Amino acid sequence: MKSPAEVLDAFENIRRAQRAGVYAPHKPLLALLALARVQRDEPRQVEYGEIDGALKQLLTEFGPSSAPSSRHYPFWHLATDGLWDISGPRQTLARARGATPTLGELRQGHVKGGFPLDIDAALRADPLLLQTVASRMLDTYFPSSLHGDIASAVGLDLSAPPRELREDPSARETYAESQRKRRDPTFRDRVLRAYEYRCCICGFDLRIGHMPAGLEAAHIQWHNVGGPDIEPNGLSLCALHHKLFDLGAFTIEPQNHRVVFSQYAISGERGTTGHLQFHGRQILAPHDPGLSPAAQYLAWNASNVFKKPARSSSLTKSADQLT
Repeated sequence: MKSPAEVLDAFENIRRAQRAGVYAPHKPLLALLALARVQRDEPRQVEYGEIDGALKQLLTEFGPSSAPSSRHYPFWHLATDGLWDISGPRQTLARARGATPTLGELRQGHVKGGFPLDIDAALRADPLLLQTVASRMLDTYFPSSLHGDIASAVGLDLSAPPRELREDPSARETYAESQRKRRDPTFRDRVLRAYEYRCCICGFDLRIGHMPAGLEAAHIQWHNVGGPDIEPNGLSLCALHHKLFDLGAFTIEPQNHRVVFSQYAISGERGTTGHLQFHGRQILAPHDPGLSPAAQYLAWNASNVFKKPARSSSLTKSADQLT
């Protein structure tokens, strides 16, 4: 098993694009996707066909317009950096590293890839090391404004580890087990799809090509305090309203699903153009009523996050009880 320093060196020595200034996120995104698999304690190697869709979506959302067409390149070329272990048909493995297999060859040959055994073992044994590697990769290859979106898209949990983990290495095994039970990487897609890719507060639905931009899946009852990764515990929110929701500036009334702003939320634009215009309005409902936010999660949010008292309005009695 490699030492933490050797693992960090291995990730920092990933070869970049040959020309200076070229943005090539292929290898970093594949590596981050694989780190998330390790964090969830999934098998070391995965067939290319199983992650082809995820790679295409990642490169469509976070790469240049031409990136998705070459999404299979890093699955083959990351091995030349000593960071990827490939298995598959002998005739495929025998070809020169510069001769990249086609998408069809990787799929039909059931070619598998994953971190080498010694790196994989070190990452599984030390969840803090895994988080450090992921954070450094995000810092190295992507602007800070995208870090949260990318981590969410690949299913990585980069929340700060508890103090006892940093001070007591013997606690790392317990922490590693808790990490394996963390976020479901499909939560974001399921919630955004339920709300038809729009913010349920303001209707924001900008897309870049076919990909939604600036939309996030918010947990109503926070994940770190037991909130499940299911649609009734999720809201599709633009980045701004997600931030405001998590700050307790507004909540959602449990029965009629109306927006309730806090008296502490003060805006210079209180009319039809300011954020407070949404106070008292119903959220834009998901396409399936069965995916609507559940009352018990909204009640948790109102009790634990929302900054009471609520602003006065003609809301229903249950909304008034938030005060």
